[in-house]
Amino acid sequence: MRSYRDLPALRSEYSQKEDRIAARLEEFRRVGSRNDERLFEELCFCLLAIQTKARAADAAVKALAADDLLWAGELREIAPFLRRRIRFHNHKAAYIVRARERFFPPGGPGLRKSLEGLGDAKPTRAWLVREVDGLGWKEASHFLRNIGRGDGLAILDRHILRNLQRHGVIRRMPESLTPKRYLHIEGRMESFSKDVEISMAALDLLFWSRETGEIFK
Repeated sequence: MRSYRDLPALRSEYSQKEDRIAARLEEFRRVGSRNDERLFEELCFCLLAIQTKARAADAAVKALAADDLLWAGELREIAPFLRRRIRFHNHKAAYIVRARERFFPPGGPGLRKSLEGLGDAKPTRAWLVREVDGLGWKEASHFLRNIGRGDGLAILDRHILRNLQRHGVIRRMPESLTPKRYLHIEGRMESFSKDVEISMAALDLLFWSRETGEIFK
């Protein structure tokens, strides 16, 4: 094992939260078994969560659905609806509309079919980054984890990076995350996950709960 730091605290905290983390991961897998509409809601959550708090993004998706805008709203309706709820509302409204057009064409929904035809998580993530406007490596990883298909992927936001630095997995916080740097750090986190015998998805929820005080998504 590499010379990691603060492992007793990690193991102790994980022991305390393990059951709740496992329950949340099981919930993600149940979401992944549901219909295209539910998968699309989770995709929209990940699009809206970019530089926005997760709770605010989740509430915005639910509000859009309740007002029949998630499925039928036009860009000029969705953007002002999001204005006071999330950051970058114009861009994110456009992302939602484009994703809806991409995965719900006149011939029928195609999100689940597309995902099931792609196989493993990493090729699926690369495909999502290419196909969905607004999804980068982090957001695509987030979406796949939240539908139970990305247990081996890293969701490298500031919360996770800060904890990777704390435990000596990385030496410093990166100033930016190019695709090459993202994959490099993900590889380091993957090795750490194997060494401490805690899955990548579980580590993500553990680190995120440290920073936010809750096990959410």
